[in-house]
Amino acid sequence: MKQIIKEVLEAEERVDAALKEARQRASEMRRAAEQEATEKINQARQEARQIMQVGAEEAKKEAERLAEEKIMQAAQQQNALLSENTDVVNRLVDSICSLVLTTERQIDSQ
Repeated sequence: MKQIIKEVLEAEERVDAALKEARQRASEMRRAAEQEATEKINQARQEARQIMQVGAEEAKKEAERLAEEKIMQAAQQQNALLSENTDVVNRLVDSICSLVLTTERQIDSQ
């Protein structure tokens, strides 16, 4: 009987040791999994930042390109308008010059 009790107690000790070891392994596995998950989350955040930065830089370049294109179009339209209306501009300049000269003569004569 004592032998049976001794064997049962030894079996319980072995089971307790096995359970303790299993709990330790599970705890280590849980910590490793949490660490790996944290690393993957941090990596994903970094990749997202890089993607956002690249997207922002591309959008900025596109906006600058469009602005430059619009400026060039406006300059071309301005040049075309001036070229098409050279006679009108010259007559307007002549009229202004005549008006200024006439006004100066009137002032001088008074």
